[in-house]
Amino acid sequence: MKENLQEPVTAKQDRQKAILDIIQVKPIEKQSQLVKELENLGFQVTQATVSRDIKEMRLMKVTTPLGKYIYAQAQNVGDDLVPKRLLRIFSESILSVQQAENIVVVKTFSGSASAVGEAIDGLMWPEIVGTLAGDNTIMIVTRHTQDAGNVAEKITGLMS
Repeated sequence: MKENLQEPVTAKQDRQKAILDIIQVKPIEKQSQLVKELENLGFQVTQATVSRDIKEMRLMKVTTPLGKYIYAQAQNVGDDLVPKRLLRIFSESILSVQQAENIVVVKTFSGSASAVGEAIDGLMWPEIVGTLAGDNTIMIVTRHTQDAGNVAEKITGLMS
């Protein structure tokens, strides 16, 4: 008798669908809140599992009108299909973009750097090694100086 060794994909799919349903209905600020909501629906999850789901699903944090950061779905994020919400975040939050060797420094309005940094991460541009966001400044590290120039140009292009 042959055993079925496949991973239970439907459980993961069900959990990720539940995550999307939850964030569309409730303002979820923290992963721990999402874990509790999933547990209330009968899912047995750890924060690490939820964290992986968030990354895999390309969820990002966006600012609410009250200034809170909540999870939202980034739809069709890519070089050619940038969602209107992302364009709005860029155009309304970024003050300047400067290149320094293989680093791009993005200045934002106070309190906006985290949301803009998350949006940049969501773009998943291959030139970017990583981002670090403070309150009003984002540092983007690229592999090469030329990559930093390309990233700075792309961000500037999304601002207009």
